[in-house]
Amino acid sequence: MDSIQGVYICSGCGIGDAIDLAKLEKIANEEYSAKVCRTHEFLCGTQGTEQIGKDIEGEGLNKVVVCACSLRACTDAFDFGDDAIVERVNIREHVAWSQEPKHEDTDMLAEDILRMGMVKSQKTEPLAPFEIEEEIDRTILVVGGGLTGMNAALYAARAGHSVVIVEKEDRLGGGAGGLKKQLPMSAPWTDLEDPGMDDLASRVQGHENITVKLSSEIQEISGAPGLFDMKLQTASGEETMRIGAIVLAVGHRYYEKLDHLGYGESDRVVTSSQFEAMAQGGKLDARNVVFVQCAGSRDEEHLPYCSAICCLTSLRQARYVREMNPDATATILYRDMRTAGHYEQFYASTQDDEGIFLTKCDVTSVKPNGSSVVVTADNTLLGESLELDADLVVLANGLVPQTLEQEILKLTYRLGTDCPDTKYGFPDSEFICFPYETRRTGIYAAGTVRQPMEPPLAREDGIGAALKAIQCLEITGQRKTVHPRALDLSFPDFFLQRCTQCKRCTEECPFGALDEDEKGTPKPNPTRCRRCGVCMGACPERIVNFANYSVDMLASMIKACEVPDEEEEKPRVLAIICENDAYPALDMVGVNKLRISPFVRFLPVRCLGSVNTVWITQALDAGFDGIILFGCKHGDDYQCHFVKGSELCNTRMENVQEKLTQMALESERVQLHEIAVNEYDRLKELTDEFMETIEEVGPNPFKGF
Repeated sequence: MDSIQGVYICSGCGIGDAIDLAKLEKIANEEYSAKVCRTHEFLCGTQGTEQIGKDIEGEGLNKVVVCACSLRACTDAFDFGDDAIVERVNIREHVAWSQEPKHEDTDMLAEDILRMGMVKSQKTEPLAPFEIEEEIDRTILVVGGGLTGMNAALYAARAGHSVVIVEKEDRLGGGAGGLKKQLPMSAPWTDLEDPGMDDLASRVQGHENITVKLSSEIQEISGAPGLFDMKLQTASGEETMRIGAIVLAVGHRYYEKLDHLGYGESDRVVTSSQFEAMAQGGKLDARNVVFVQCAGSRDEEHLPYCSAICCLTSLRQARYVREMNPDATATILYRDMRTAGHYEQFYASTQDDEGIFLTKCDVTSVKPNGSSVVVTADNTLLGESLELDADLVVLANGLVPQTLEQEILKLTYRLGTDCPDTKYGFPDSEFICFPYETRRTGIYAAGTVRQPMEPPLAREDGIGAALKAIQCLEITGQRKTVHPRALDLSFPDFFLQRCTQCKRCTEECPFGALDEDEKGTPKPNPTRCRRCGVCMGACPERIVNFANYSVDMLASMIKACEVPDEEEEKPRVLAIICENDAYPALDMVGVNKLRISPFVRFLPVRCLGSVNTVWITQALDAGFDGIILFGCKHGDDYQCHFVKGSELCNTRMENVQEKLTQMALESERVQLHEIAVNEYDRLKELTDEFMETIEEVGPNPFKGF
């Protein structure tokens, strides 16, 4: 489309005091022939936004460039609907608040940022919804009929959605259905309660929007969000059905590799789950019961993580001991007693029972001795070793997700049959910001399959996952994407005529959004895509682009920057920054009025995984003296919103280093650093250090050619 651009420059918030705005107006008018260029002292105010709206209608503007604050601020104020494409140019945080006022270098920085914004605006095309032939189905599948799954189903059904529960057992209830009593769910948080699972199951089975499939297992799930097709094996045969989104709530199983604690040597050494079954019978053939905490948990040889429920489980079961036999005693040997939130009150009330003893220690051995068991421990609170003779030892064993080493969903995705998991086996997600989302769009994990948690939290988790599933279906129905680029209408376009079937895009997509035909040509699944652009960064032929984010667009933005001659002694560095962590960190540099080098030109990208290495080569060819990339932390404890983006970029940098060698350029000229969203001070320090490195290695020898 032809660009009819209007440029609007804000002079408020100290911008006019720091930058020569007349120079920006000159660039907009003379270099880019803007149809309208106005400066306003309060652009985000009513008068400013109304003026923009009038110009869009009266001047026929289809593209608006707003030179003001961060794109993360005043988002509603500068939303002019579908009538105009709006490009934000950050001259407040990134220039006025972080540079020396009224300085030549400050003005040059603002001018280049405007040029980059103008080019991006010119290259941006209107967004149109992707097309799919079928209607989005709004049925929600809940896999697992336990506490988490039933609550997820009930709340989704109350919201008006059809729900299908698939449960492999012949009854609803799951692990919570086998509890004698449950933890308190309300104030005063001191007394055990009836689990109420029968009542919950009755409400679920009686709801008109819920269909329950007992004694059933999934045989296959194909398709994508809104368009999933499921094959199901039931007691009466095979069924097929269309579903929209999935809540994975299959729960946990208990870790039982506990021979180092005497398990399997005597029937006097049992696990927590076995003791629960004994308690259901109502009789206890033991007077001295010892509970051993962290049995298999927080142990690098077994489960390195805390299983969360063990402390509360033993406190609850110690209550059973006293209820079933008032003359019996219960001793809890713990490393650390963890009872979060209101459950500290439950812990305190349990301590008040004179027949329940607790001591901090390290259990060193559990050895059967005839009809009893001897438990020894060191590092007690008394500073002495401890030896207890018990009638029964209960090992508070940790939990592992049901998905560990089991196929549950049986997806037909190119990259696997189930949701990718973490090193511990839990379904993988960006746990800090998006706890329910797995790496398979439209599939949400909840309850103890997601992470260890107590039953009350598992109930809330099911409700949360149901709401995320509903959100997915609503947004997908609008042909927009879910987190983290929520409501994004853009979609990658593949120019398949030039595809070489290298398969890099299909292999590197973190979300399994691409399948491929027998030749290796990618086959997009639009509703799986999260618009990260990893496929764009992966493609060596550069055939993947978005209407508002493309290889050519960012290359043109780089070229738009003016690179001074070597004699001017004004180096130029390109900083490629991810929009999720590095960009807001850079904003905070300005908010805190820290000074950062005026010789750096910051280029925001959706994710470092979307960075096509051609940009780095082109920047060096254009005379930039160095390139620094700021992305999220990668590895096992990654913080990347797109899971693998930073990791993939780090891998691609190996090819960049080879290119530097071919060009006879120093390897120090290109660096990649991890930045968390709150590490604005570190971003400044790394930038300062990089500028010192560039000063040491000298100007780019390609400058001026």
